[in-house]
Amino acid sequence: MLGFVRTDNEALVSCLGDSQRAVTAYHELLRREEDAVGAIRAGLRHENPAVREGCCRLLDHLVDTDSMGQLISMADDPDARVRTAAFHALACDRCKGDTCAPGAGQVLEPALQHMAADPDAHVRAMAAELVGKFVHTDGRAVTALETARAQDPSPTVRKKAGWFTPGGTIYKRTVPRMPR
Repeated sequence: MLGFVRTDNEALVSCLGDSQRAVTAYHELLRREEDAVGAIRAGLRHENPAVREGCCRLLDHLVDTDSMGQLISMADDPDARVRTAAFHALACDRCKGDTCAPGAGQVLEPALQHMAADPDAHVRAMAAELVGKFVHTDGRAVTALETARAQDPSPTVRKKAGWFTPGGTIYKRTVPRMPR
């Protein structure tokens, strides 16, 4: 690992805040998988928002049930990039393998709040993706997405919300199939 004086997990997590070393550190932590998760969890409390964002992105791939609560709390981070990464990690099932996604009881309320009132459009868009996961099972999700589709000041958020509302492309694709 050229350019690193220390290569322990904690040092690599700190390197996530260094633009020259962040990519290499990220890939090395990802390669280390569960051996690095403790240091990544600790990095969620780092003073540098770039480190916290990198840790959220890593947990998108490495999340376990013990990390879920910490990841959910990152939705309230003061930095919009961290909130965006946290909502992406909570919404994205593609990267998680066999790990169970958090249920509506854990994540829907924070997602609804941020989709309605976060000052950053990127955060609202990622929150819409998370809210969209519950559109077939929770009426609050449908109502909030329809409101965002009609009223959000960002065209990106309005478009994304529309994908998840009844008639939208993702809504149609994710309709639960009836048993035959």
